[in-house]
Amino acid sequence: MWQADKNRYDSMTYQRCGNSGLQLPAVSLGLWHNFGDDALDQTKLAICRRAFDLGITHFDLANNYGPPPGSAEAAFGRILKQGLSGYRDELIISSKAGYDMWPGPYGEWGSRKYLIASCDQSLKRMGLDYVDIFYSHRFDPNTPLEETMMALDHIVRSGRALYVGISSYNTQRTREAVAILQELKTPCLIHQPSYSMINRWIEDDGLLDTLEDLGIGAIVFSPLAQGMLTDKYLNGIPDNSRAMQGKSLNKDFLNDKNLANIRALHDIAQQRNQSLAQMAIAWVLRDPRVTSALIGASSVSQLENSVAALANRDFSDAELNEIDQYAKDADINIWAASIEK
Repeated sequence: MWQADKNRYDSMTYQRCGNSGLQLPAVSLGLWHNFGDDALDQTKLAICRRAFDLGITHFDLANNYGPPPGSAEAAFGRILKQGLSGYRDELIISSKAGYDMWPGPYGEWGSRKYLIASCDQSLKRMGLDYVDIFYSHRFDPNTPLEETMMALDHIVRSGRALYVGISSYNTQRTREAVAILQELKTPCLIHQPSYSMINRWIEDDGLLDTLEDLGIGAIVFSPLAQGMLTDKYLNGIPDNSRAMQGKSLNKDFLNDKNLANIRALHDIAQQRNQSLAQMAIAWVLRDPRVTSALIGASSVSQLENSVAALANRDFSDAELNEIDQYAKDADINIWAASIEK
């Protein structure tokens, strides 16, 4: 029987999520990619076990993660059965609903019908009685926001989740959603926006200021810009890369201008004795309003490299100024359509 490392909490940093009583690890593990049926079960198991041994207590999923949709949750359910479920009270497990999941008019967006049915399906796939956090994955312009938030409230009151959150809502919609949840007495715990050195929409939108004002935590996803802020594309597009496979990264994003800035950022990271990925993770965590950076991993070594970013999270003013010369918004936000509603 597998047992977790008894020293797993010694080196990870935990940060309070907004004004709540919940703390999250500075680095959380997302199962968006690399946990579908196209990845080896043994690799997925090894990544999750090593993550927990490193003090990562938060595992982030969604109904449609795969491929195919639902397979990441099913894989995580199998991983739980292989020893991790013995530590259930030490885990924060989250899921979401909002994007296309099944055919017909009830299989996406933000209706009460969809959110509650999707949550039930997610629990069944993972073999859980409840998730710790359940999110509205995106704002639905065609469903009353009251209906979406009342569905989240019901999910908590029915015991399906302990907390609720929202993802990719802009400042205006965030304030509207939070006001409804406050009336329902089910507070919004957390917001999950995309954010990286080359995707800085939350700064222009004022979202971090809004979250601070409302006492809500932030867990930022894609801090590596779907892999652009790694060493992978410094010398071209590898055949086995996400860009070449068409997995959420458009090859057009890797244009000469963006690559020039990425190479310059890589040079700055080298001066800090970090990989570009490590500096990118440390950079999003430089702001104390960011509770956690949500990373992906296709191998144990990649996971370990990302967590090592926590060894050097401090930036001088000179470093931040130099980074800002190249950390330009690269027009890569594939979630912008949802944000702008």
